[in-house]
Amino acid sequence: MIEYIRGTVASLNPAAVVLETRDGVAYLLNISLPTFSSLDGAKEARLWVHESIREDAWVLYGFHEERQRELFRQLIGVSGVGASTAILILSALAPDELATVISSADVRRLKSIKGIGAKTAERIIVDLKDKIKPSSDTLILQPQSGSDAFEEALAALVMLGFDRKLAQKSLKSLFDADPTLKVEAAIKKALSMM
Repeated sequence: MIEYIRGTVASLNPAAVVLETRDGVAYLLNISLPTFSSLDGAKEARLWVHESIREDAWVLYGFHEERQRELFRQLIGVSGVGASTAILILSALAPDELATVISSADVRRLKSIKGIGAKTAERIIVDLKDKIKPSSDTLILQPQSGSDAFEEALAALVMLGFDRKLAQKSLKSLFDADPTLKVEAAIKKALSMM
């Protein structure tokens, strides 16, 4: 099992990163938005890895913090929550926010994330309430220019499976209200609007 991968950032977008190791092997890792934000502008990175090996695919998921990987593993352990849904949850809620939402049984907040219905939200809370506790981790946002942030946020939402026109409409209203909005914050707000 792969614990982590350290290498040069060969390519990066809001949904995935390619890390090239010293021996010339490049790995494609699916990532969450907090991981994207932490890698933005980085030349080298070390990501904690979760491997998903199925009959038809071998998929790697990368996380900037070990805690994010642990939360991902706990989320996919809940019946009805797949890897894509877990990445969406971790993209919409910072680790401390997620822990607070689960510990306070905030079903409404979980339901606001695409792909999470009432039953799934309740199941996540019931299954993880005793396993996930808030900590003192903080999320650091990277500054972005307005138009670049809009384009990156739009690309991320489209890659996550949202309709391009709906995503543009949501992001336009957000950036009209606050042109200095950062990519990660814009995506989180847009996820709660759609």
